[in-house]
Amino acid sequence: MSETEQFDQNNQQIQPEQSPDEAYDSMSLDELLQSVKDDLARVDEMMGPGADIEAAADGTELDPPAEPDTAEQNISGMKPLFEPRIPEEYADLTVDEAPESHQEEQERFHLPSGVRTVMYVCFVLAASIALAVGIWRCADDVLALTKPDQDITVTVSQNATVEEVSRELEQNGLVRYGWLFKIYCLFSHAENTIRPGTYVLNNRYDYHAIVNGMAAASVNRAVVEITIPEGYECEDIFRLLEQHNVCTYKELAETAASHEFDYDFLDELPYGSASRLEGYLFPDTYQFYENDDPENVIGRFLRNFDNKLTDDLREAVSELNSRLAAKMRENGFSEAEIRSGRLSLFDVITVASLVEKETAKTSESASIASVIYNRLCSKLYPCLEIDATIQYALAERKEVLTNADKGVISPYNTYTNAGLPAGPIANPGLASIRAALFPAETDYYFYALGADGLHHFSSNYFEHQAFLEELNGTASVQPEDTSSDEEETQTDEDAETESEPDAP
Repeated sequence: MSETEQFDQNNQQIQPEQSPDEAYDSMSLDELLQSVKDDLARVDEMMGPGADIEAAADGTELDPPAEPDTAEQNISGMKPLFEPRIPEEYADLTVDEAPESHQEEQERFHLPSGVRTVMYVCFVLAASIALAVGIWRCADDVLALTKPDQDITVTVSQNATVEEVSRELEQNGLVRYGWLFKIYCLFSHAENTIRPGTYVLNNRYDYHAIVNGMAAASVNRAVVEITIPEGYECEDIFRLLEQHNVCTYKELAETAASHEFDYDFLDELPYGSASRLEGYLFPDTYQFYENDDPENVIGRFLRNFDNKLTDDLREAVSELNSRLAAKMRENGFSEAEIRSGRLSLFDVITVASLVEKETAKTSESASIASVIYNRLCSKLYPCLEIDATIQYALAERKEVLTNADKGVISPYNTYTNAGLPAGPIANPGLASIRAALFPAETDYYFYALGADGLHHFSSNYFEHQAFLEELNGTASVQPEDTSSDEEETQTDEDAETESEPDAP
């Protein structure tokens, strides 16, 4: 009988009404084993032929039982799962177990949760304190809450950027953080307010006050008071201003030569020369800003001149021309010569500059002006022969002029050129301007400085020579001596020392 038929008989022996448990209870041990074998055989037939089962059915010794999980898979009829195998050539390699050791190390040094909490709280507190200190220091710098009361001088150069201004303030100690001041300037558009110059700022100024303190009209600008003496030339004035840090000589000279100032008395003056404004930089006491704009500086001189030259003084030019025209008619000048000899305001300022340079005392200014006008209206003495004009023409000032100096080729040489020099030779004060507009009525053609420090005037050449002989203690006569001040050995500096011009 085959196994299948025997299995069917065994199954038929189990009554349908019996439960599986009751059926198995009624079977003997041999029957149960045979039933299990039959079931396994049936499974092998469905899954595929199995030599092991057949061998077991024939009574052949079975292989050792497999691992539990493998046995369960075989019993359930499932194929064993795929299990990757390492090739034999790599069998001696082992898996790196460092991550596990690192994890064990981390677990070994793991801090307790309480310690970690304390450390976190300490870190948060430290960060909060550092942030609060930083905010406080920045606020103190912006608002100047604890800064000392101290004045500090800073200079903003021409075309300085916000970054350069911030660096200047930081270097001088007015701000602690230049980068913070730069940020403030960018947000407040301070570049539209800050102007070049030197400023005296207090250390207790906040950022807003510092910016406003560097404005063009700020009261914090460093101011220097300078007195410009009468008779100073433009070059002298520019050098003096440079010494007091108002502007550089180069800036002032370039501005005087090329800048267009809106004043009617400058309309006819040609551009290009640093001495273009000679005669119009009115001598006075001024307060200038340090590192000021050269246009503002020269503009103050010209504005002062314009204010001092009142309408009455301007109208006096016409009256002066009328007086000179009458004198020229008396001396035989034609009407054409009289018309060509009319003086402009520029000519009057030129005469005033000569008076300024030649005057030892203010009381004699009108008499010196009369000598100049008498010679201008005379055909006998067409040349003024004034040493001060030679000094102006020379590149270097001299105490004593030689005959070669008096022959220098220059439009300012009044020994070789008739009439007035090419322009003013100095910046006259108001007393000299008034003397040029209102000269004394005299018949003087000569003057010379005496031992008493005053000028002595003569109507003719012989009187003049007699005075010079008496002054020099000699009776010799020098026929060629026709100069109005040829024997005046006083230098320009001595004349300024002895002069006592009226205050403007």
